[in-house]
Amino acid sequence: MVLDFGDGYRLRAATEADHAALCMVCLKTGDNGEDATAREDDADLLGLIYAVPYQVFAPEFAFVVDGPHGVCGYVLGAVDSAAFYRWAGSEWFPPIAEQLADPGPDREHWRGSDWARYEIHHPTFVNPEALHPYPAHGHIDLLPEVQGRGIGRAALGLVMERLRAAGGAGMHLGVGPRNRRAQAFYRKLGFERLTGEGAPRNAVYMARRL
Repeated sequence: MVLDFGDGYRLRAATEADHAALCMVCLKTGDNGEDATAREDDADLLGLIYAVPYQVFAPEFAFVVDGPHGVCGYVLGAVDSAAFYRWAGSEWFPPIAEQLADPGPDREHWRGSDWARYEIHHPTFVNPEALHPYPAHGHIDLLPEVQGRGIGRAALGLVMERLRAAGGAGMHLGVGPRNRRAQAFYRKLGFERLTGEGAPRNAVYMARRL
């Protein structure tokens, strides 16, 4: 255990045994913070893109929130985004892609999780020069039962401190444009929306110095 939040909730290091739970939480929060189950036809792909690889690549920055009924959230980080993306592109995605049919680039024909299958076959990594002053990045997702308890703030704060101690000069997080709640949460932790020349346009990116 890393942190005890009371009422049966605690933060602990994520392990390989948590991969299925990471995929579940990622799916249940995968539609701008809402449940994406009805949208996807493969329950694991979101987690295989946005959650599980972090536990594999950087387990020292990977934590899950345990509750009375099991894992109900996670917070993940990578201190060197460029290194993570190189590894993911060369080692993580290729063996997964071998097991999935490539749906092709025509979005008009995509159904269900085809967008994720295409992303696994043709991964895109957002790391323009505007993000380089904030080389670390992370992900945090909590199921509704955990939200509003201060758990997210404490968990992300712990990961931010560990990233800083590991040499991370700054950190960024991507968030869906419609996920206003998450944007407000990040602002309370000192993150600001990255705007201006070179800022990514495909999503909202929040950044802060560590």
